[in-house]
Amino acid sequence: MSNLPLVIDPKQLEHILNSENIILVDMCKPDQYSKGHIAGAVYLDYPMIISGEKPVMGRLPDIEKLNQAMSSIGLTSDTHVIAYDDEGGGKAARLVWTLHSLGHDKASILDGGLVSWANEGHPLTSEPTVATATNFQAEISEKYLAHRQYILDHLDDDKVALLDARSIQEFTGEKAFAARGGHIPGAIRYEWTDMMDKEHNMRLLADDIIQAHLNELGLTADKEVICYCHTHHRSALSYLVLRKLGYQNVKGYPSSWSDWGNQTDTPVEN
Repeated sequence: MSNLPLVIDPKQLEHILNSENIILVDMCKPDQYSKGHIAGAVYLDYPMIISGEKPVMGRLPDIEKLNQAMSSIGLTSDTHVIAYDDEGGGKAARLVWTLHSLGHDKASILDGGLVSWANEGHPLTSEPTVATATNFQAEISEKYLAHRQYILDHLDDDKVALLDARSIQEFTGEKAFAARGGHIPGAIRYEWTDMMDKEHNMRLLADDIIQAHLNELGLTADKEVICYCHTHHRSALSYLVLRKLGYQNVKGYPSSWSDWGNQTDTPVEN
């Protein structure tokens, strides 16, 4: 199953649910999993793949915690993970980005997540699935990571673009969830929900539509694109979509604005 796409349609998932070497991972809230989830899905609580203390949240955990989380869902080097949530794909995409950061490329999200699955007539169950734990061991790669210093070092680099996935109010500083509001100098706003078809069960828009938007904004495929939001939750979906479109050089900024906006020496624009 190593040839599965980054984004999987519900009908496609229905045909491969019982295939070998697939782990279906539910990243909804615990009460939603108890009430109804896709049969065979194991539950992974989102806090298992993030770390940090207020005000700086959304960091990448240390490797011991990450290996423990991946072992708990039964991950092996041969396993293809298909993740879903019920909020448009942010949590599921953060898991995929995390797996990529561990050198595990066999990962996908379900297009539209639980919303599309349920609304399009596919069955749900309340019967939990207990994973057989493994001893997954990996190391963190910097290939898909952009930390604060890396961004500071590339602020004037024309080959590097910053994609801000937050709302317009956060971008302008009208709403501030950190000590300072605003955005990283030069960042281009492309809100994560603008990639979704809100009238079609939170599925992603067609590739050509999203690519046209990106091109208009100057977020072209010849650049290295660094995606951020407040904690690299929403922007994880931006990362995944750009990878789906064939962008070769995409990074995520873990802890994002909760890190940048709570420093005293980082430049800010409004």
